[in-house]
Amino acid sequence: MTGPFKLALVGASALALWACQGESAPANDATLTATAAATSDYLPFFGEGYPNSGDPCRRVGESTATSNFLDDSADLVGCPTTEAAESLGGKVVATIGGTTLVSVPRASGTAPAESTDALVAGTEYNATATIECAGYRAHPAGRCPAGVKRNQQSGVTIVEIQWPKGDSRTLFFKDGKILSANTNEADGSAAYQVTGERKDDVTIVRIGPERYVIPDAFILGG
Repeated sequence: MTGPFKLALVGASALALWACQGESAPANDATLTATAAATSDYLPFFGEGYPNSGDPCRRVGESTATSNFLDDSADLVGCPTTEAAESLGGKVVATIGGTTLVSVPRASGTAPAESTDALVAGTEYNATATIECAGYRAHPAGRCPAGVKRNQQSGVTIVEIQWPKGDSRTLFFKDGKILSANTNEADGSAAYQVTGERKDDVTIVRIGPERYVIPDAFILGG
């Protein structure tokens, strides 16, 4: 199956050209794949997600575009956004065709182990809770359901917070400290810096008007 990024670099421009010339699009993805492979910025994605299946980033193999970034002791990963790349904890090495490439070191030259924490039954979280939250799209202060995925790729812990009507905010921690969040232009959060303030046994995370109170025990477990 063709990955979500594999043809992004050439697919749209090729289809536009065929449309302008009055020609029909190719009958299958193989033709586009062959065309992409011939370009200097072809990115050979593989796998179903990184670090876990279904995640937005994916592993990237060797091509003319990536040969200078490959390292036997690290995974080369392509992400659709800079924020997703930075959350992996590696070194951002390039941006090609809208894809951010990040080199993620492996522990002792091998792929990092996933969390061994038990999961809450019926979920992909190591723990769930309701946390203090306020300010998302002018939402009043209250409590929001949250789930945590501990010790993911490069030791990053992911906290996913659910707002009403299906909206959510994702926070990224490492060693108990806030790294970043999935801010974006659509809800205006990209205009703000993500900050964290330690107070007693919690971290108060602020993103402009948004405020989240995350207990240490929720992030670290134990």
